[in-house]
This record gives sequence, structure tokens and C-alpha cells, in this order.
Amino acid sequence: MRTHVVDHPLVAHKLTTLRDERTDSPTFRRLADELVTLLAYEATRDVRTELVDITTPVAATTGVRLSHPKPLVVPIIRAGLGMLDGMVRLLPTAEVGFLGMVRDEETLQAATYASRMPEDLSGRQVYVLDPMLATGGTLVAAIRDLIERGADDVTAICLLAAPEGVELMERELAGAPVTVVTAALDERLNELGYIVPGLGDAGDRLYGTAG
Repeated sequence: MRTHVVDHPLVAHKLTTLRDERTDSPTFRRLADELVTLLAYEATRDVRTELVDITTPVAATTGVRLSHPKPLVVPIIRAGLGMLDGMVRLLPTAEVGFLGMVRDEETLQAATYASRMPEDLSGRQVYVLDPMLATGGTLVAAIRDLIERGADDVTAICLLAAPEGVELMERELAGAPVTVVTAALDERLNELGYIVPGLGDAGDRLYGTAG
């Protein structure tokens, strides 16, 4: 597994405002959207392309376009939905699947409660969206599902990551074609499984505490 922490002043600037407890939900959503587009730029450096012949108003030339099968973007509900627009803005021709996952706050284990994805992902590049790589259990479960469906290149895009979550993924997904792209690798998890210093509960900060 490869972990890529994006080192860019605009990423650091937007992340600082996201971390600030005074940032309200509308501002948080807007900044998360902008930050995801910056992360997606890095995450798609190895997106698969093919050559295509075209004619410009001046001359014939050869360019590139995204190859088939199309990439698949998979937000993990609910917080991952706040990252979807920023991702498809950069990758508008990608298809979108959905995974609904919930973490047991006592055991910290993840369970799937909803799934809408192709059964066969053979040869597909998949981009998984989850704001927080904390314990790592949710992403491990999600990526295993994708690989079992045939995905052969999975990239997880996270706003923040904790060392414990990265270590779990490296251990549980050893040898799998997985990359993690994140804006920061934080210090640690606290006793409740939250990233420190982190930014709190991403879902609550995106959408409020309803439900």
C-alpha cells in the first residue's frame, strides 16, 4: 500500500480552516469540496488513458482520453457524500457507486448497511471517498468489498489520516493494489477513536447532528 500526503500550501490553508471549531457547516462544506478537488488532482495522476486521434481547427493531432472501463467513484455514506461533488467536478465522466457503512462506537468495527455498485468491477480503477481515515476499519471493509468484485486499482481519498488507521490498512490489505491520498497524517487517535488534532466528526460538521 502506498500513502501520499499532499504537500501544498493551498491544501494546508483550507485544511486549517476545516479544523477550526468556529467554522460553520456551510463554510465547512464549501472548503471540503474545494479541498477534495485538490486531492483528486493528485489522486488521478495515474488514471488510465488511451490515445485518440482528433482534428483541431488548425490540424490533425493525437491526444488522450480516459480509457474504458470508466473509473468508479465510491463515496462512503454519509460523510463521503460531502466529497462527491469535488471529485466528479474533476472526473465528470466517472461512474458513481455508493456504500453505506456504520461504525460501532464500542467495538469500532464497520458494517455495511447499503450498497449500490456494479457486481463486476474487473479492470476498474476505483476512488473511495471517506473524510477520515481513523481506525481504518471502515476503509478496510470497503476496499475488500471492491477487490472481491474485481477492482484492480483502488485509491482512498481522505481529508485526514491517523497513523493507526494507516498501519491497519497496510497490515490488512498487504499486497493489495491500494493507495491512500490525504491532506495530512495527524498525530494519533484518542480513546474514543477520533483523530487528534483532527477536525471532529466530519459528518456532523458537514450536515449537522440530525439523526
